[in-house]
Amino acid sequence: MNWYVVYTKPKWEKKVAEQLDKVGVECYCPLIIKEKQWSDRKKKVEVPLFNSYVFVKLEDADRNLVFQSPGVVRYLFWLSKPAIVRDSEINTIKEWLEKPSAKDITMSPYTVGDKIKLESGPFLNQEAVVKEVNSKQCVLILESLGCVLKIDI
Repeated sequence: MNWYVVYTKPKWEKKVAEQLDKVGVECYCPLIIKEKQWSDRKKKVEVPLFNSYVFVKLEDADRNLVFQSPGVVRYLFWLSKPAIVRDSEINTIKEWLEKPSAKDITMSPYTVGDKIKLESGPFLNQEAVVKEVNSKQCVLILESLGCVLKIDI
């Protein structure tokens, strides 16, 4: 069985994960807690880490099961094939979310285009490409996870 990425309607990630779980599809919607500001109050809310994406683990033959949920739009494709996410990448996301207060990311003088291997923090041993470095932050591209990591210095 492989992990696939399902693209959902905006703000439907949690609903889709719940509906897919009810029909027996193993799914994962990573959530983080953010503080939202309204005009009269602040509140901590649980929001998806990846907007409009839910990970599903199914056999290739069962891929159409996800369309039973009205919030599912389509699968995410990579090189004209449904994108497959490795188990190790899903585990890395889960481990990172278990330690949201990790502050042990270190910074060395890198230049744009350098390929590095992260030696600490939640993305330990992940390979990244340096996209941007300035006095306030460093932007890294984690190609294996398909995401951009911004680290405040």
